[in-house]
Amino acid sequence: MKRYLLFRILRSILSIFLVTTLTYTIIYTLVPRRAVFQDDVQYGKLKGKPDELAEYENTAFSKMGYIEYYNSKKLVDTVKKEHPEVSGEPTAENQKILEEWTKENGWELKQFPLSKSFYAIKDIPLPKRVYRFYANMIHIDHPWKVQDPDNPDMKRSLRITNDELAGLALVGSGTQYKYQIYFDKEFPYIHQNIVHLDLGVSYPTFAGRNVTDVIGGGQGKSDSKEVTFADGKTSRSSVDIYSRQYQMTSQLSARDKKLYGDNYAHTDKNYRDPSMIGISFRMGVIAVLLAYGIGIPLAMFMARFKGKLPDKMGIGLVTVLISVPSLAFIYFFRFIGSRLFGLPDSFPTFGAGDIRSYILPTIILGLLSISNIIIWIRRYMIDQQSADYVKFAKAKGLNSREIARKHIFKNAAIPIVNQIPMSIIGAITGATMTETIFAAPGMGKMLPDAIQAHNNPVVMAIVFVFTTVAVTSVLIGDLAMAMVDPRINLSEGGK
Repeated sequence: MKRYLLFRILRSILSIFLVTTLTYTIIYTLVPRRAVFQDDVQYGKLKGKPDELAEYENTAFSKMGYIEYYNSKKLVDTVKKEHPEVSGEPTAENQKILEEWTKENGWELKQFPLSKSFYAIKDIPLPKRVYRFYANMIHIDHPWKVQDPDNPDMKRSLRITNDELAGLALVGSGTQYKYQIYFDKEFPYIHQNIVHLDLGVSYPTFAGRNVTDVIGGGQGKSDSKEVTFADGKTSRSSVDIYSRQYQMTSQLSARDKKLYGDNYAHTDKNYRDPSMIGISFRMGVIAVLLAYGIGIPLAMFMARFKGKLPDKMGIGLVTVLISVPSLAFIYFFRFIGSRLFGLPDSFPTFGAGDIRSYILPTIILGLLSISNIIIWIRRYMIDQQSADYVKFAKAKGLNSREIARKHIFKNAAIPIVNQIPMSIIGAITGATMTETIFAAPGMGKMLPDAIQAHNNPVVMAIVFVFTTVAVTSVLIGDLAMAMVDPRINLSEGGK
């Protein structure tokens, strides 16, 4: 079993690597880099300011990993280490020195259109970009993470404590984040700051934000709550206490030190709406529960009355569900739900804080997958009705209902358990149409939005997340199947 798990994990990591690398290569070679400015409002505003436009372009390309960029100051400061006489003035002497330096070091020297100030760029080859993507992906926090020259006696530790601000938590000292593990009421309810993923910087939408914050952080307006700070005073604030990060002593204000009592004074904000992945997860899980909760009893009922009126009616319903295009199906049920039950036909009508916003997209998402569940379970149960163990059960005097519930469904539960993790992931990642039509701010809607906006870092991050959770769900499904039926051996030679 251990050997099987080890090889499955290694194969999963390899699969994630291959899919992500292939996607990265396609996106960063086939999508023209200029396309990222296509719908950028700020870019359009700078067209009358050539110097600022050049600075904006180069900074954006640098953040997206296309180039390395030295602005005028950084270029002169770097070259001065070898040529102290150089300055930022656009003179022939400076140009000659800078040209020699850039040529020797593989850079290209350029000048801003108006000021004629020098700057340098260097294209980053695709293999190097891919390497940097993976090399910078994982950041692990630890008690020796922070090196503050103004705080040489800082204690370094990790301890479980009932913190006065965060409650029960694993608290670090010397770490970048104060709360390493903590608990709250937000999805996924148990949080950690020990391992952080760096999937790049979002651009042009959500410009400048870390991609993981875009996907996993809160949305909408900032949310103020009653917060009691270390000085004992309570006030309404939007600060996210759980995100406290170390602030260098030289940058620490007297107010920060008074509020927090230590150097962990840099915080993010609380937002009113859940994260994109949180919204998709909630709708996905409820949709799967709905699909299985309706699909399994209905399939068992149809199988029990095979060829009779209930079975024929069920087959008719399933045929309609399958034959109607998904897009028409979604619009039809959205119209019915809105007109007959007064439910919102758009998620933003009431927002993420109102349960009515989730009802229609969740029900439709569940109904979209229910037909496959009914077909598969009905067929399986009908096939099993001619099995020897069913004949033996009939010989013992059990009725059809008892046989279906106690014997056939018990065997059918094994592959059902195997499929549930994949169904949840499928509901999350496959909700593209549903979330787009209802304008729900989830992961499914984010992918087409990012592709349309040429936000390559976000596209890459979503592909990476989808691939990872899909591969992981297959592994979880296999383990769940082995737990339900101990006869299943997951070792390499098992059957």
